[in-house]
Amino acid sequence: MEGIFSDRITDVPRSFIREILKVALDHTFISFAGGLPNRDLFPVQELKAASAKVFDVFGNDVLQYSPSEGMEELREFIAKRYHDKMGLDIPVENILILTGSQQGFDLLGKSLVNEGDSVIIEEPSYLGAIQAFSLYKPGFHPVPLTEEGIDIKKLKKVMLSVKPKMMYTIPNFQNPSGMSYSESNRRAVAEILEGTGTLLIEDDPYGELRFSGSPRSSFKSLLPDNTVLLGTFSKIMAPGLRLGWLVAPGAIMDKLIVAKQASDLNTGNYVQCITYQYLMDNDIDQHIRLIKECYGRQLNAMLESIDLYFPKEVYHNHPEGGMFLWAALPGNLSTRKLLDIAVKDKVIFVPGDPFYINRNETNTMRLNFSCMDEATIRIGIERLGKAIKQLLG
Repeated sequence: MEGIFSDRITDVPRSFIREILKVALDHTFISFAGGLPNRDLFPVQELKAASAKVFDVFGNDVLQYSPSEGMEELREFIAKRYHDKMGLDIPVENILILTGSQQGFDLLGKSLVNEGDSVIIEEPSYLGAIQAFSLYKPGFHPVPLTEEGIDIKKLKKVMLSVKPKMMYTIPNFQNPSGMSYSESNRRAVAEILEGTGTLLIEDDPYGELRFSGSPRSSFKSLLPDNTVLLGTFSKIMAPGLRLGWLVAPGAIMDKLIVAKQASDLNTGNYVQCITYQYLMDNDIDQHIRLIKECYGRQLNAMLESIDLYFPKEVYHNHPEGGMFLWAALPGNLSTRKLLDIAVKDKVIFVPGDPFYINRNETNTMRLNFSCMDEATIRIGIERLGKAIKQLLG
């Protein structure tokens, strides 16, 4: 089949995380590898009830095509929630329903990125976004993260040296690092981008999963005309719905709608109706509180276990929410080599290098705490601690 594939696809790697999740299907493994919500928290009975009700409420139209922009009632719900929770006044016509927020990356790349265009990306950053944008062959300009957020000095340097088409960020409980931008860091970023024409992509799948600390300003409020905001129901309801959304200024939205029509015409109407009916019949905030309480306990179990079983020279952060914790081995030790050892004791994680641009091995790793109970987390961290000690010698 040599020569049949496009240049676009040949240079894009397979997702390391999706490959390693195949190992996790063996239930004898303890996996800190996936970005999986806790399946025990899915609102199964409530979604069953919503599924049974939608035909009585919406009739046969449930099975019809929907507008490319998405179900209007669902978009109105999202707009009202942004107003009530974040003080953002977002017109319904500026909201586009997506087949998972992952689709948003593809639509943005398709609509905005020409080969060679400069794109600023956090280092480390979300592998799914790197993979999606890579299809359009941009020139990535990684800017390191600090404990406060993106490195402001290095961001200024990149902005002076190139004219970035866009900048991709996950400011709340970042994937993979779990860190959040401070308020001062967000304002500094907004000041740097103001008036430049660089579009800021604010990916916010985890923003409602805060366990401690105080909420911070959205880039959509700090830089309203230059920000595209992405959200999803995957982390607050269930990822199997494959339902997300995108908020964009009007001129950009027009092109995104065309790109979506070329991709799939519209997001499935049936799942939109079920989701909307669930939201009408249930208190989503009460459900989110349940998720946060559970994930908070699981994070504490991981932190306590790390303090107990990891060598003291291993760094780890303390996320205020989300689903991930970031750790680093001392020196230049490779977490790829650590994974080889850990697999033998039936525990897996994601080494840090897939989250970087053009980095083969790093001393960093992402640990997911959301999809296992506290007892299993403690056992897994004990196993991982033994593997680290073996690597350290």
